[in-house]
Amino acid sequence: MSIGLLGQKIGMTSVYDANGRLHPVTVIAAGDNVLLRRVTNDTNGYSAVQVAFDPQKESRVNKPLMGEFKKAGAEPKRFVREFRLKADLPEGEVNLSVTQFQPGDFVDVIGRSKGKGFQGVMKKHNFHGQGAAHGSKTHRRPGAIGNRSTPGLIWKNVGMPGHLGDERVTVQNLQIVQVREAEKVILISGAVPGANGSYVVVRPAIKNPAAQIKLHQVHAKQDKTAAKKHEAEKKTQEKKPEAEKKPEAEKKPEAAEKK
Repeated sequence: MSIGLLGQKIGMTSVYDANGRLHPVTVIAAGDNVLLRRVTNDTNGYSAVQVAFDPQKESRVNKPLMGEFKKAGAEPKRFVREFRLKADLPEGEVNLSVTQFQPGDFVDVIGRSKGKGFQGVMKKHNFHGQGAAHGSKTHRRPGAIGNRSTPGLIWKNVGMPGHLGDERVTVQNLQIVQVREAEKVILISGAVPGANGSYVVVRPAIKNPAAQIKLHQVHAKQDKTAAKKHEAEKKTQEKKPEAEKKPEAEKKPEAAEKK
């Protein structure tokens, strides 16, 4: 049963699958998760497990693995989160290793987006901006935000300058490409929120559209067909006589000598 894991974003790289297709992936160090306590329905009114992650251990374990990625931020601290469950877990050991996920599984990744400080409306809300002709002084300003004397106030949800980023973001339906048990890392297809060195939560996908599953099945079928075709061509090439394998450039001088 997959509960979920806490981890630290190491960075992005790319790997090849068995069929030679290149996948951009995010490397997440997710080893050494520790079970802190079990939350039961009888005592707390809901079922969950509280898990802790020690990034100091992970940075020591994975430093040789991804040396090109520098850890961002201040001194790492212990990362604690709860995973809600539908029912109480039976007594016994809880699998909190990276092996609870397998290549091909779909997961949701939760993290905090990169903070971009105080930004104007063009960067924060993608406003087009105002006239930029000679003499204009309102290139990047939001423009009028009021509505005369009636109603005499600013409407709610008007796009205004303000703080951008540093928000909780969930990216859904990302596929796991590789699980490296020895290195305690998970390689997830695509990008996940946050800067390198930030903490993330990896959980089984809550929404998993049938269309997306079908798309991956089509890709897998195409890869299998291409692999079979390549294998058949290879066998045909091996069965050919040595004379037929010679390139045309080598055959021409022999014909000229006979003449």
